[in-house]
Amino acid sequence: MTNIGFVGVGNMGLGMAANLIKAGHAVTAYDLMSETLDKAVAVGCTRAASAGDAVDGSDALVTMLPSGLHVKDVYEKAVWEWARPGMVLMDCSTIDVQTARDVIATATSKQLLMVDAPVSGGTGGASSGTLTFMVGGSDAAFAKAQPILSAMGKAVIHAGGAGAGQAAKICNNMILGATMIATAEAFNLAIKLGLDPQVFYDISSKSSGQSWSMTTYCPVAGPVPAAPSNADYAGGFATALMLKDMKLSQEAASKSNVSTPITAQATALYQALTNLGGGGKDFSAIIKLLDGSFKNS
Repeated sequence: MTNIGFVGVGNMGLGMAANLIKAGHAVTAYDLMSETLDKAVAVGCTRAASAGDAVDGSDALVTMLPSGLHVKDVYEKAVWEWARPGMVLMDCSTIDVQTARDVIATATSKQLLMVDAPVSGGTGGASSGTLTFMVGGSDAAFAKAQPILSAMGKAVIHAGGAGAGQAAKICNNMILGATMIATAEAFNLAIKLGLDPQVFYDISSKSSGQSWSMTTYCPVAGPVPAAPSNADYAGGFATALMLKDMKLSQEAASKSNVSTPITAQATALYQALTNLGGGGKDFSAIIKLLDGSFKNS
């Protein structure tokens, strides 16, 4: 059993913390939202009074936070004060590459092992323990983090040095975001041409048009019963989070002088959906923006 501090037990973090408990670890959790923390306690976590309290006495720390600014703030105000040499730190947030590198450099200077370990798999993967972790950091840090991350995911892949996990996540979600838009456009056209969406799904999901967006988060209701499209696009991977990841990709592309015209257009479309009030909807709701039927509810 490992004593694990966990800061940020929201939609993703809650399922992750629950799986650590199921694996036999002791988890001390903290979140700014008291109702969120109540849910963590309900699945077996110990309540921490502060982020520092979650770190103090722990052998490992997992952070799952909204942005690079939040990561910097938590590590500067709580983690560096309470972390002990040899402790492994795992930041599972999706943030910019440079912030990940900077925070890991500070950890290394304090004799702490740290990895950036963003995830793929959404809230469903977090709950079921089937996330994919893309991990950046030293070999020693990865070796210590891997058993803990494995309790929360089906795949833990060492992507390279500090920041490599974030780089992999950003590039992966570029594909996901653009592919969903292409999938939604194809369904809209298929329906206009008289194809039954179930029939089109049955064909495309077994043909060259097959993708994760098609078979897991199908943007039309019916073909994939568990997809958010069957629940008015509730749950899943929020459009606002997809927009955040797409913007991170565009910032990285600009700094790296890489041309990404399709992703740039995709980013603009997710921004438009967010502006209309769709930020809380699953990103597959982009189909409703494209066919002109989106209504905020």
